Amino acid sequence: MERQHQDSTPQDLSEALKEATKEVHVQAENAEFMRNFQKGQVTPEGFKLVMASLYHIYTALEEEIERNKASPVFAPLYFPEELHRKAALEQDMAFWYGPHWQETIPYTSATQHYVKQLHEVGVSEPELLVAHAYTRYLGDLSGGQVLKKIAQKALDLPSSGEGLAFFTFPNIESATKFKQLYRARMNTLEMTPKIRQRVIEEAKTAFLLNIKLFEELQGLLTQDSKDQSPSQVPGLHRRASSRVQDSTEGPKGNAQLSRLSQTPFLRWVLTFSFLVATVAVGLYAI
Repeated sequence: MERQHQDSTPQDLSEALKEATKEVHVQAENAEFMRNFQKGQVTPEGFKLVMASLYHIYTALEEEIERNKASPVFAPLYFPEELHRKAALEQDMAFWYGPHWQETIPYTSATQHYVKQLHEVGVSEPELLVAHAYTRYLGDLSGGQVLKKIAQKALDLPSSGEGLAFFTFPNIESATKFKQLYRARMNTLEMTPKIRQRVIEEAKTAFLLNIKLFEELQGLLTQDSKDQSPSQVPGLHRRASSRVQDSTEGPKGNAQLSRLSQTPFLRWVLTFSFLVATVAVGLYAI
């Protein structure tokens, strides 16, 4: 009886995480929004929003990874040259929002909540960073190239990859082999049963934080923002900075953020579809 119980529980941490999040993966796979994305239904406005959220999230995640890079609970998973996305996202922000992007990119309430969770984990329970790194980076490696091609075609972006640096991992020759290495490193981490369970639960939390992002945008879809700019819409704020400038500044800011409120409802629906798919496609492929 005891032997059966042991066999029913994945022994490797990577397998345990995959098993524990399977239900959320299935939900993501069957989402109507993902089907819309696969049809290439994505707008510049929606793409800018999701990329801005990813910038804030990865900035927080990688700040905490740097804080804990020497800790035995995370050190084996420290691959800054191969995985870190902040620098790539900075390139994308400059492309989409112009030279003053740090002062103009949006910072939604759900994104702020996600960032807060990452910082709290990094300070008080750094072992839980394993869950967030797993769900984000392996998801990016799994679905990133597919997302890149769809977005490139739908948004008519340059073949050189401008505006899509986030999806490119130049220091990883084989995504499949690297994911195998990463999982193997995860499985070497020494954890008590209690900490292991906390990591598994935090992986579920990571999915829930992403779902909150979806729900927030859905709220923006249904409210009457006809005469409001994004900074006036409830739940949508600009990143805290010394001053705020209009996003029309800069040559790359051709899809003005202030035009979001004037976008027809149908295009907002398609935008929301892309937001869900951007996170869900990658995560499902872990």
